[in-house]
Amino acid sequence: MTATAERARLARAYYDALDAGDYDRLTELLAPEFVQRRPDRTFEGRDRFVAFMRDERPMTNTTHAVERVYAAGSGVAVRGRLLDADGDVLFAFVDVFEVADGQLASLETYAATDE
Repeated sequence: MTATAERARLARAYYDALDAGDYDRLTELLAPEFVQRRPDRTFEGRDRFVAFMRDERPMTNTTHAVERVYAAGSGVAVRGRLLDADGDVLFAFVDVFEVADGQLASLETYAATDE
C-alpha cells in the first residue's frame, strides 16, 4: 500500500470507529498529542478528544457519509455529510487531517448547515 493510500485508509478508519462507537480503535488511530480544531471548540490531546466523543457528544447515533477522500503530502481532506439515525443530513463537512508516524496527528473540521 502506498503512503497516500495508507493516509486515506486512516481517515476512513477514523469515521468507521466513530460510527461503530469503537473508542479503543479510535484511540489507536490518533497520536497522543492529537488536536482537533472546529468552529465551536478545540480539543487538545487524544484522551480528551476520545472522552468527549464517548461521553459528551450530544448525538452518538450518527453516520458519516464520506463522499470524497483527497490524500496529498502528509495530509488527507475528506468531504462528507453527517447523518442522523433516520438518515437525515445534519450538516455537510470537510475534515482536514495531518498524519504523522502512521497516526492521525491533527484534524480541522469545517461544517455547513442550511441555516
